[in-house]
Amino acid sequence: MGSSKDLTNARWRKSSYSGNTGGECVEVADLGPGVAVRDSKNPGVGILTLSPEAYAAFVAHVAVK
Repeated sequence: MGSSKDLTNARWRKSSYSGNTGGECVEVADLGPGVAVRDSKNPGVGILTLSPEAYAAFVAHVAVK
């Protein structure tokens, strides 16, 4: 998505694609024009922001793994 975004007020939720054991937790936040993704176990490491199309491709790719 290119530019840095202030995600202080982002509403994060655990992805329905994350495992239930707590070891594979991904959180997502709807940014309106895009989607943010972070590791729930270590959210300070970084955030990946994607366009809706890129997020759909990402989910489709990891869902088959």
